[in-house]
Amino acid sequence: QVHLAESGGGLVQAGGSLRLSCISSENIFMMNSMGWYRQTPGKERELVARINVGGKTDYADSVKGRFTLSRDGAEKMVYLQMNSLKPEDSGVYYCNGRILHKDYWGQGTQVTVSS
Repeated sequence: QVHLAESGGGLVQAGGSLRLSCISSENIFMMNSMGWYRQTPGKERELVARINVGGKTDYADSVKGRFTLSRDGAEKMVYLQMNSLKPEDSGVYYCNGRILHKDYWGQGTQVTVSS
């Protein structure tokens, strides 16, 4: 069983920055991929960014050039650096880890960007 825990959310003005952190209970390199998803009321959870075990990253078009995903295997951490934040970036951000076809999720952290 993999346990994930996010931190770093909060309230920030548009144009500001936040860094989200996710700590894993297990070696992050045992997972096929890790990433960040965002959910807003009434909408499905959507991919923001992810990294596969080989280090390849994917970003949603809406965050390319502003968000950067990184990882630290020794610390079992995954980070999401979010710059130039916009009100539409607001939502609950969930850390995800995937092993084969099984997904593991953290409890989520709220990000609110005010205009």
